[in-house]
Amino acid sequence: MYSTIKSYCDSLTKQFDTISISRKNLLEKISDYIRSKKMENKPVNLVYICTHNSRRSHFGQIWASVAANYFHINNVHAFSGGTEATAFNINAINAIKRIGFDVKKTDDKLNATYHIYFDNTKNPIECFSKVYDDLKNPNKKFAAIMTCSEAEENCPFISGTDLRIGTTYNDPKEFDDTPLQDAKYDERCKLIALETLYVFFKV
Repeated sequence: MYSTIKSYCDSLTKQFDTISISRKNLLEKISDYIRSKKMENKPVNLVYICTHNSRRSHFGQIWASVAANYFHINNVHAFSGGTEATAFNINAINAIKRIGFDVKKTDDKLNATYHIYFDNTKNPIECFSKVYDDLKNPNKKFAAIMTCSEAEENCPFISGTDLRIGTTYNDPKEFDDTPLQDAKYDERCKLIALETLYVFFKV
């Protein structure tokens, strides 16, 4: 794992006491799901879902991949999707770049595909905006993790799930084109990283 990202994770694992008890109880339901799949020696498929699959859901996908690697939990596959496809937002991309991720754009489409590198020994994380039931995503035996309240409300039923859980986060989009833009994206990215690391720590 890149040293900058490992240091970032090291720092966050010392901040688990900042997570409320009620929030920990919610997050541990995901930990329990991952543990149960591991005990059955089955793959762990996690799909992070937000309305536009542009910001928070990508943060979830990325940090689940990193956290699994950080805690040496194998056979974890993280995905993301939305209720509609837009594009991986540039402000979210810049937030992960500031942490130390190496981001490579693979095409020039409006909804471009990005390869996110965090470890020289691992394949990159593939990120692009898609609907949650895209063919790239699993269609059965997965946990649907809802990262925004809009997706939670607009997706009353998602077929094929073993678990559906809402870990909603405020949208940094509201700070786009303001002096607080970068700070708020960094803040949201950090919170999702913290809580995702906690999930895998409890596994």
